[in-house]
Amino acid sequence: MKKDVNYVLKTVKDKGVRFIKIWFVDILGQLKSFAITDRELEGAFREGMGFDGSSIEGFARIYESDLVAKPDPATFEILPWHLEEEGKIARMFCDILSPDGKPYAGDTRYVLKKNLAEAKKMGYTFFLGPELEYFYFKSEKAPEILDEGGYFDFVPLDEAHDLRRETILTLEKMGIKVEYAHHEVAPSQHEIDLRFADALTMADYVMTYKVVVKQVAYAKGLYATFMPKPIAEVNGSGMHTHMSLYKNGKNAFFSPKDKHYLSDVAKHFLAGALFHAKEICAVACQWVNSYKRLVPGYEAPVYISWARMNRSALIRVPMYKPGKEEATRIELRFPDPGCNPYLAFAVMLAAGLEGIKKKYTLPEPIEEDIFRLTEQEKRKRKIESLPGSLIEAIEITEKSNLVRNTLGEHIFTKFIENKKIEWDMYRTQVTGYEIEKYLPIL
Repeated sequence: MKKDVNYVLKTVKDKGVRFIKIWFVDILGQLKSFAITDRELEGAFREGMGFDGSSIEGFARIYESDLVAKPDPATFEILPWHLEEEGKIARMFCDILSPDGKPYAGDTRYVLKKNLAEAKKMGYTFFLGPELEYFYFKSEKAPEILDEGGYFDFVPLDEAHDLRRETILTLEKMGIKVEYAHHEVAPSQHEIDLRFADALTMADYVMTYKVVVKQVAYAKGLYATFMPKPIAEVNGSGMHTHMSLYKNGKNAFFSPKDKHYLSDVAKHFLAGALFHAKEICAVACQWVNSYKRLVPGYEAPVYISWARMNRSALIRVPMYKPGKEEATRIELRFPDPGCNPYLAFAVMLAAGLEGIKKKYTLPEPIEEDIFRLTEQEKRKRKIESLPGSLIEAIEITEKSNLVRNTLGEHIFTKFIENKKIEWDMYRTQVTGYEIEKYLPIL
């Protein structure tokens, strides 16, 4: 830690960094920030920076609002999009502390760190590689598309091609490695995949990725959105998340002796993710709009099952490189990019670890297209579905001891409370669909 602090202080001085943005995330996954000058940085590392947390969603109440932000020097990066003549600007994620110096219960980054510590006690390191999809629109006012491209299409004079390229170059400048970038299935929908990393680093990367995608689009007079379902009748945006556990430098999910190349650890973890999928759904798919995406027919996985090749299943074991240890992982397909990655990654891990601890039995894979099965066939195969709405998901999560213990009482209570308010606000709206369909006949 001391080496990291010294490196940051030296870099700030040598590179002429004038301002440092301190980043943290509220319970809904919204990025919050305040800036300090280079003169304040050494004191920030030593004592943290005090701030009022009473107006941050899910943070402190009015009478206990004093909080401290302690920058994490390992997350220091210079922001590439600011003009040099104004003085460089850097950013660091921070840990939120109470005035007594203890981790603050409302800090979502702390929730993930706490659960990663639980995995470490079992000898595991949690690695993730998410695939975040998003849309480019002409403005934030309406979903007006830029192109009519489809999956992997090369669109001539595709304006988004240059946006993706510039986004990748910016991410690479910030130390974030990219594996793939391509046009997605829906018009004006795109995807940039990040190379896998440990879960805490990846959660920080996801938040940075969202900022960079939006910043690059904004600079071109356009708008990028991670809204799960901004356009009806086309695919929504998901965040398929590839997961693996490592132990003593080896992939704990890999077994050369198994027909699927899955170890017992992997099978128990996978079974845990399946068993608790309904409970963690509200955290991984946290918005009213998330459940407009989670409907059959638009490639969104809603059926609680697993497979190797079948993309209608909730969890897939990719078979790109069968038998290769490093490539062995589990792909959770129902989260969307609107979630808080710190909380989502925490509940994903907790569900899998519960399966390992209790040695859950993994059911057989289902390789048929589940979308084509009748309701009777699905009942016979005991294939259940994810919740169909936010309120249904919240009612399941509210009863979950696993999610309560994972998030901690403070965040769990605030999250449930906020989502119920969101549902009440949504269900009292009268939509254009209702006016168009019912007003002329009722």
